[in-house]
Amino acid sequence: MATTADDVWQLLAELTAAQKETDLQLKEVSQQQKKTDRQIKELGKQIGGLGAKFGSFTEGLALPSMEKILRQRFGMEIISPSVRASKEGQHLEIDVLAYTNGNLNTAYIVEVKSHAREDSITQLKSILQRFRTFFSEHKDKQLYGILAAIDMSPELREKTLQEGFYVARIHDQVFELDIPENFQPQSY
Repeated sequence: MATTADDVWQLLAELTAAQKETDLQLKEVSQQQKKTDRQIKELGKQIGGLGAKFGSFTEGLALPSMEKILRQRFGMEIISPSVRASKEGQHLEIDVLAYTNGNLNTAYIVEVKSHAREDSITQLKSILQRFRTFFSEHKDKQLYGILAAIDMSPELREKTLQEGFYVARIHDQVFELDIPENFQPQSY
């Protein structure tokens, strides 16, 4: 059977119609992908917001018991939650800053975590090392760090203590110091 010009034109028309249908489907898929991308981006924002709220919740949970520890155990007079400082384009955030003047002349920085990780130690160390740059009025104070966490592995607890930081963990819904009797903190 021979192919006629009409057959070729008919095939070409069908091919054109099929191409238009494919283009339309691709356009719909592309629009759907853009919609999905927007939904994923929005979900990411919501999850990030939940993380921040959970962090604030954890800090709020820790504050009453940490305040008691800082006052009764360490003699701190001033206890300030959520301290933020900026200087020359640099920023420093401290979950809890406690200090006293006079004979003790000491300051404590508490970093609060829902789930402590290795980088929590690095973060606390960085805050302590940068502290006097932002708070020169405390330059003569002895400075100590406390890592307070709801969840902390035994290995991370040991590493935190080896770094010279106090460890506070939650027990019966209250944060308590979790340090050995002979613990010697690192002063910064």
